[in-house]
Amino acid sequence: MKTFGASTNFIFGDTLDWEVVGEGLKRKIMGYDDKIMLVKVHFEVGAIGIMHEHYHSQVTYVESGAFDVTIDGETKRLVGGDSFYIPPHVMHGAICIESGVLIDVFSPIREDFME
Repeated sequence: MKTFGASTNFIFGDTLDWEVVGEGLKRKIMGYDDKIMLVKVHFEVGAIGIMHEHYHSQVTYVESGAFDVTIDGETKRLVGGDSFYIPPHVMHGAICIESGVLIDVFSPIREDFME
């Protein structure tokens, strides 16, 4: 397990740096072990989470903002308080309509995020 500061049990978001991952996109890996990972992703208006797929199961909570989310060819507008599930190997992506934050949970962890 990665150590966040002096502890692996408590993670303080304001001590973690944002990682820029695309135009209008930045993320913080909030915690993980070898089975699960929590990631906070901030989107500016118009930012795009490109269509992609991966072998991980994913659940995402819309903390704030508005997003057009496409999963397996179906698109819905989601706003703060909504959530969505993406099974392994299903194409998905998102377009930010109103600046906001998504909270992603992956199982197993996204090793590619730590490269």
